Amino acid sequence: MTTVPASGTLARGVHRLPVRVYYEDTDSSGIAYHASYLRWFERGRTEMRRTIGITHTEPETAAAGYFAVASMDIVWHRPARLDDALIIESRVTRLRAAAVVLKQVVVHPDASLCTASVTAALLCPEGRPRRLPKGWHDQFLALQHEAETA
Repeated sequence: MTTVPASGTLARGVHRLPVRVYYEDTDSSGIAYHASYLRWFERGRTEMRRTIGITHTEPETAAAGYFAVASMDIVWHRPARLDDALIIESRVTRLRAAAVVLKQVVVHPDASLCTASVTAALLCPEGRPRRLPKGWHDQFLALQHEAETA
């Protein structure tokens, strides 16, 4: 039997992806490495796009190009620890012609552990910025509107 990893949930414009802190994510004291948060945020963005139908393996996506992080502001508030069950929240906060700006938060049941503002730019296969296809732009805009009005 093959199992498919959970893609999280999307409600009111906010995508939520559950993650667990594994030993490989931590240092010898059981505190999550700072780079682990970057991987969790990437998974959150990827699964949010997958949930709205924008996947890396679809021919349309391959022809359009790929998303790359253009900038990220990140603030760590409290450490995640070995075996913590976390939620990665991702919401669209702004759209640009060739980029999506998201707010992402690592949430522990007790508090927000880390917040980031991430700009993900769409690059053509040759690596230059490319306008978001209209359908994608409309999907991201709908998510932004839902999150703002929730």
